[in-house]
Amino acid sequence: MKAKKACAGGGCDIEARGISYRIAVSTGRSRHHPPLKVWSRSDDDAAQDHHQQLNGGGVRQVLRNVTCRARPGELLAIVGPSGAGKSTLLEILAGRLSPSPAPELLLLDGTAATSADLRRVSGYVTQQDVLFPLLTVRETLLYSARLRLGATLPGKDMDARVDALLDDLTLRRAAATRIKDLSGGERRRVSIGVEAVHDPAVLILDEPTSGLDSASALQIVGALRAMAETRGRTVLLSIHQPGARIVKMFDSVLLLAAGSVLHHGTIDGLRSLLAGAGLSLPPHVDAVEFSIDSVDALRLHRRHLTSPQQAAPPDPQPHPASSREGRCTLQQLFQLHSKQQVADEDAAKTTAMAKTGSRYANSRAREVAVLSQRFFKNVARTRQLFACRTVCMLVAGLALGSIFYDLGEEKVAERVGLFAFLLTFLLSSTTEALPIFLQEREILAKETSSGAYRVSSYALANAVVFLPFQLALAVVFAAPVYWLAGLRRTAAAFGYFLLVVWLILYTANSVVVCFAAAAPDFVVGNAAIQGVMGSFFLFSGYFIARSAMPGCWVFMHYLSLFKWPFEALLVNEFAGGGRCVVRALGSCVATGDEVLRREGLGEECRWRNVGVMVAFMASYRLLGYAVLRIRCTLALNRGAMADISLGRRLKSQLAIVGAAASSSATTPSVSLAAAR
Repeated sequence: MKAKKACAGGGCDIEARGISYRIAVSTGRSRHHPPLKVWSRSDDDAAQDHHQQLNGGGVRQVLRNVTCRARPGELLAIVGPSGAGKSTLLEILAGRLSPSPAPELLLLDGTAATSADLRRVSGYVTQQDVLFPLLTVRETLLYSARLRLGATLPGKDMDARVDALLDDLTLRRAAATRIKDLSGGERRRVSIGVEAVHDPAVLILDEPTSGLDSASALQIVGALRAMAETRGRTVLLSIHQPGARIVKMFDSVLLLAAGSVLHHGTIDGLRSLLAGAGLSLPPHVDAVEFSIDSVDALRLHRRHLTSPQQAAPPDPQPHPASSREGRCTLQQLFQLHSKQQVADEDAAKTTAMAKTGSRYANSRAREVAVLSQRFFKNVARTRQLFACRTVCMLVAGLALGSIFYDLGEEKVAERVGLFAFLLTFLLSSTTEALPIFLQEREILAKETSSGAYRVSSYALANAVVFLPFQLALAVVFAAPVYWLAGLRRTAAAFGYFLLVVWLILYTANSVVVCFAAAAPDFVVGNAAIQGVMGSFFLFSGYFIARSAMPGCWVFMHYLSLFKWPFEALLVNEFAGGGRCVVRALGSCVATGDEVLRREGLGEECRWRNVGVMVAFMASYRLLGYAVLRIRCTLALNRGAMADISLGRRLKSQLAIVGAAASSSATTPSVSLAAAR
């Protein structure tokens, strides 16, 4: 029986038996940073506590023979001091990490479960609130519902579910507020809603109350408690120093210290453990808080009880539901009614996904449509991506047009200089979008790891959405500079000029997307983009002709993003019509066609160069997609690939970049030295 079908009636009974997890760590002899460390991030290693004990061979044991169990309709709290392994255990139970050795002791409703099974039935809320800051609360939840539920619910039912979730999380008053304007507690509740909107059987939260005041923390845990009771869901959370009112909401507690289980059971059982260890609970001190402060004494007590025999993994405590048998009949009837509704909705969701034959709730076309709509709102509301950039492009177009105002036919060098500066400005003015893409990359990793959509759908939606925005920028820039500078005054020539400017902007956007997928942060990404663009300009043929370049550098001439649009603009301006470009003693010495022909340019270059520019755009988009796919795959399987070194990851990325760059050189060279 598959785990997903086993959980179709509500929550899941999730159990771990004898789970261990270890990671490789740097020894004292190898703590220097490699010279190319800038292309990787080691957040996971840095997050580990320095006081964890090391085993031989540079291996750190994070979890040691952990056994625990969480039941439907209950709230299990995982507590312990920093570095106890709480977050690692939650990631394993959520299917984000693979335990070592193989996870044959992870169970869902008594059935062996893989990491993929755990990801399908669970919602995982991380410590960081990874949300789009410019979307409203309702939009955030609604887009999550559309991506996670797909066509399983009609539009009205989906809106009703979002409204109900807003009420459950007490977010109704903030429904129309953008995420960036929310308080910390409200943002955390939105993060919970994003993972709970599709009613997962298991909801796992990593320190949902960290950084919040006591009132906000109580409100969040209260909402989780109500969700477990009324929806019959299994809720697991890690928490630091919970208050007494929060502790009363816990059905069971798992106390961890140094990766080992010290207690798994009810709060009363924890008090008995403290008493058995000779620890008296001080007045006005909660049992959970006191046990966290007393983990050293509890470890000594357990070691004393289990010596000289090997400690056996603690058995899960009996079902604490028996202590609640005296609850009122009305509440029991309400819970039964709610769970029946949940079962009906889950059955409909399972049937719809079975019909599609995919683990995703939507078809690829629907994913692209939903993501495109979300992208459009984000771009339109991001000032540096659209509003400010539109004003800058208009001002730049007017400034260039006024500087090169009404160029006569004899001012050929000035025209060539205008085209060169125009290309430099357009190809190097898109790095302001880099931090936006870096932020979206974190959201992409989170959502794809939950199975919300495919990475390819994200890449395609990103490519589609920026087409109209770049076209609007191209019109705003091209119209004033073209007509003020007095370039070729025909509608066809202006249309071609506008097309080339549009392609230039979109190519630059594709380059930024590609480097945003590979770069670890803005500083490295910005430096890499500026360096690459500078080298492309150098090898464009404007400063040095191809024939004068050393043989080992000729390939850069063909890879230059400046070469192809530069040639296209020259052909559009000087080809055809017998236009005179060189005069001597009042007579025409050379026409534009003759000068272009001597350099190997002609009308055949007009659309060939457009095709090459389109090929460059597609290459950078595909390369960015490949890097994102690798990143998401590594993030999803980083538990199984924890021993992969930085060097191997770097070699993989460089191999992809080299292959894509080699495939981009498809056309012969044309020198433009004479055009200067």
